[in-house]
Amino acid sequence: MCRRPGSAAPRARAFGRWATRRAGWFLAASLVLHTFAAAFFSPSPLDLRVYREAAPLLLSGELYDYRLHTAPPIPELPFTYPPFAALVFLPLSWLPRTVAVVLWQAASVAALAVICSGAERLLRTGREGPSRSRVMLWTAGGLWLEPVRHTLDQGQVNLLLLAPVLAALAAPHTPQIRGAALGLASAVKLTPAFGGLYLLATRQWRAAAWAVLAAAGATALAWVVAPGESARYWFGLVTQTQRIGPFWSVRNQSLRGALGRLLGQGALASPAWWTALALATLVTGYALWSAARRRDRLGILAAAGLYGLLVSPISWSHHWVWCLPAMIWLAHGPGRRRTLHRVTLAVWTVATVSRLVPLLIRLEDGLAHPDPYPALLAWPGTVYAVCAVLTLLAVAAGPGTAPPREPAAGSRPLEEPRVRR
Repeated sequence: MCRRPGSAAPRARAFGRWATRRAGWFLAASLVLHTFAAAFFSPSPLDLRVYREAAPLLLSGELYDYRLHTAPPIPELPFTYPPFAALVFLPLSWLPRTVAVVLWQAASVAALAVICSGAERLLRTGREGPSRSRVMLWTAGGLWLEPVRHTLDQGQVNLLLLAPVLAALAAPHTPQIRGAALGLASAVKLTPAFGGLYLLATRQWRAAAWAVLAAAGATALAWVVAPGESARYWFGLVTQTQRIGPFWSVRNQSLRGALGRLLGQGALASPAWWTALALATLVTGYALWSAARRRDRLGILAAAGLYGLLVSPISWSHHWVWCLPAMIWLAHGPGRRRTLHRVTLAVWTVATVSRLVPLLIRLEDGLAHPDPYPALLAWPGTVYAVCAVLTLLAVAAGPGTAPPREPAAGSRPLEEPRVRR
């Protein structure tokens, strides 16, 4: 029997309506499965253990001497964040381990919902709030994306840093709150600092200034508390990326890691690295300009976050929780019907749901020191970098036409969201 052309679209819309009406059930089922997996199958949250055990050493001047001994290929886990992070993590050391793990898991899952809500709010051009059903569906599905699962399994801080940034940027807060949220997150971990590109692209100059002030103030506070460890970190350890782990490992999904596996560990001294870096910067710059011109706030933020992961020396797979706002933008943004957007969303979905990177990690760990790196592992090991580049191209391409602007009455420029009184 022949199917009518285009008959798949009505079925897809019908399924979407069916799923939307049952969003609460999907979220409840996902949370139950996650609780079961965390209780019986989740590995020991090693990063959370590092936070708890290392933080008190800030006060004794031994923070960066700490090592958690694990198994090869990364036999030691040091504390790698700025000193201010240790101050933030210090209360964890006062809690029993089980209580700390449960609270951290619960807070991280709640942060995931905040991220989905913030991303949905950034999509809106008017005053309407986020779609509650869509937020519940993305939260339910987001729990099973590989970067999110890795963050939860290891007790990482990524979700807890991205959530306040998205919440502050999406809600109608003052420039002080928006800037302070980004600045404090950047003082805990350096990667959120690339979110500052969002403030610059949307011409939020006051919020950008507050972000710098908040980050500087937090760093200064840590310097007063622990001047020796602060000087040790900022004048030396901050540039020693080898402390974190081998940059060539497939665990590192940055542009630097991908090129190191494809071209050899000397790739960073070759023109290929500088050419790739320049191209990524040019594409991102155009993407930010294009998205700002059409007032696409979530597109701007997704481009800024993914660019930061691409150009950072180390971007472990759990850092890529930025895939979630990017996927929401691809699925529901202004260019959602374009082929490039659909293909990019499909690649993200396959890469994150299939857990390709953990599979490649297991294969890599079974090898001796891989130099040269096996091509059969190197090419699929570029998957997150490829997804990021495709997303940047999609943001740069845009929907082809700018969406209608908000009504003039009572409206504000893009750089100054309206504050509710």
